Amino acid sequence: MNEIAKTETFYGACPHDCPDTCSMLFDVKDGRLEGVRGNPDHPMTRGGLCVKVKNYEERHYHPDRLLYPMKRVGPKGSKQFERITWDEALDTIVSRWSDIIEKYGPQAIAPYSYLGHQGLVHGLNGGDAFFNRLGATVMERTFCGEGSCTAWLLTLGPTAGLDPESYIHSKYIVIWACNSVSTNLHHWAIVKDAQKKGAKVVVIDAYASRTAKGADWHICPKPGTDGALAMALINSIIEQGLVDQDYVEKYTLGFEELKERASSRTPEWAEEITGVPAADIRKLAYELATEQPAAIRMGVALERHYGGGQTIRAVSCIPGLTGAWRHVGGGVTQFPVWEHPYKFDVICRPDLIPEGTRVVSNLQIGRALTGELELDPPIMSMMCWNSNPVTQAPETDKIVEGLMREDLFMVSAEHFISDTASYADILLPASMGAEMEDMILSWGHLYLTYNTKCAESPGEAIPNNEIFRRLAARFGFEEENFKWSDGECLEHYVDWSSPACEGADLNYLREHGYWRLKVGTPDDRAPHKEGNFPTATGKCMFMVEGAKNFVAPPFRQMYEAFQPGEDLDPLPDYIGPRESHTNDPELARRFPLNIVSPKSHAFLNSCYANMKDKQHVQGEQFVLIHQADAEERGILEGDRVRVANDRGAFKGVARISEDVRPGVVVATLGYWRQLNEGTVNSISSPKFGDMGHSPTFSDNLVEVSRAN
Repeated sequence: MNEIAKTETFYGACPHDCPDTCSMLFDVKDGRLEGVRGNPDHPMTRGGLCVKVKNYEERHYHPDRLLYPMKRVGPKGSKQFERITWDEALDTIVSRWSDIIEKYGPQAIAPYSYLGHQGLVHGLNGGDAFFNRLGATVMERTFCGEGSCTAWLLTLGPTAGLDPESYIHSKYIVIWACNSVSTNLHHWAIVKDAQKKGAKVVVIDAYASRTAKGADWHICPKPGTDGALAMALINSIIEQGLVDQDYVEKYTLGFEELKERASSRTPEWAEEITGVPAADIRKLAYELATEQPAAIRMGVALERHYGGGQTIRAVSCIPGLTGAWRHVGGGVTQFPVWEHPYKFDVICRPDLIPEGTRVVSNLQIGRALTGELELDPPIMSMMCWNSNPVTQAPETDKIVEGLMREDLFMVSAEHFISDTASYADILLPASMGAEMEDMILSWGHLYLTYNTKCAESPGEAIPNNEIFRRLAARFGFEEENFKWSDGECLEHYVDWSSPACEGADLNYLREHGYWRLKVGTPDDRAPHKEGNFPTATGKCMFMVEGAKNFVAPPFRQMYEAFQPGEDLDPLPDYIGPRESHTNDPELARRFPLNIVSPKSHAFLNSCYANMKDKQHVQGEQFVLIHQADAEERGILEGDRVRVANDRGAFKGVARISEDVRPGVVVATLGYWRQLNEGTVNSISSPKFGDMGHSPTFSDNLVEVSRAN
């Protein structure tokens, strides 16, 4: 008799671009993933998964999954492909790239990726190291956090700051520009537990998100004006005599200069800019200073306008003024990744980049592909993996125009024929989470998180790193890192000798699934109780003389050292959005509405937007609009509307709502262009923010009209 196969359970990790980085349990039978669960033992995951991944196994075996190497046989974008072998696919790629290198040089090849997979091995590795060795154009990945990182490092240095788990001890919590319910669910659970214990929860956001509706107080500034609110809070804390003078004198630098800078940034001044009543600003300042421990959770969206970096500098100064850092549960949280012992120089091999190699921004890929950037040599080939720029990058129409070029050789490693993959000449089927060994980068908590290879890839799919290993072998690259197994990669990619890893190694991770770094516990961690900031002075830097704009912070190329750019203001201040009634009244006359494009609740960026059950939860593409703006335009609830500016347009269903203020519309990110009438990034600007070449997705004006 045949034995009945048993279901086995393995440790997994959610690979997506999310701060929660959940520890998962994979249930596997006969090499097939049968189900997933949140790890109940993990202190952040606590047994729960979000709506996106709770049926993760269904994505592994979706009927539309890409299973075999394919070549294009129809017009670009037509999704007409036929199956080929791996040898044919790799031989074609090597042959075409060799020809391009001979004619144009290696910089005519552009590697395009981001954090569609956050694994140290299959997300960050392989691709960077391979293309650096090839000598390809360096593609600057500044989608998320680089302006924030620059501001954070200037002010506080590479510290994890306030532990997200320590919020259980906070008495006052501000969630600033973060829709935690949809994008940071497990931290929101801790915040709600603190709220039940008596903590007051304040959400600062430009619309009434799910998170704002769960708060005790929602403060709603106009888009792109958070910096004015932050400077007015600093002003009011000082004017109300709420500064912790002892902390300021011992552990900060530049108070007198900051005080002078903020002296004219009054609540009344900020009310005119932000729309937030001056009385509310004073009340928030008073409560932030007096209700200790006070915690601030900054969201990625806080950087997504022209003055975003300066905004984050201002917000990061507040706990230093109030002395919130003295307390467990007091301070500010940005990205705890700063204290993780990842060896990015080994992972990405920036030392392999030939001297003088150019850098092109992923945010401007449309302009690069269409020739608007006037690159020499032009981009003649692009390989895309872990990203879907047609939905995620600005100026969608230009991206599509560039991808339609017949002389552009396009390679895509994917799970599905996404909007971007539909323009590929060669498609490569990539493995999914349970099908490969990895550790997932955690940028929202202080745990290392392991992922077991426990299921077989369907068809002929292989992991990303194996794709680049095979390409490296065909090009004859002899560096050791191109020959390491996935397990050997993990041995090299983490500094296991770091004090943060004391007591742990890769075998421990394999046996237990996760490891909390040795950086204090959530119940005793107050890293800056007595200063000890990892800055040049050891102090919180209200002022930085000689401040430079860093253009190579972590999360993209991972250089060994930052490359300084232009001079920055020594002090934080408010910088308004580029596209506004104040800064560009003529543009605002034609396009009078601010648009905010937050992440969708049921999609992870563009992942899952092709799955029926997630589409059902998320609903069709919508546009939130205030009643006054709808009436002015003759728009009724449920009407199809067109949202447009000079960069492009998309269509959606009007939802008339008090969740947005007059003059503001909201449309969420992630819908696929091939399944909808355009996507929200059709209208997005490719211009950089003030620091770190950050994006300006919340710095866009549009007009909304009824669709024909």
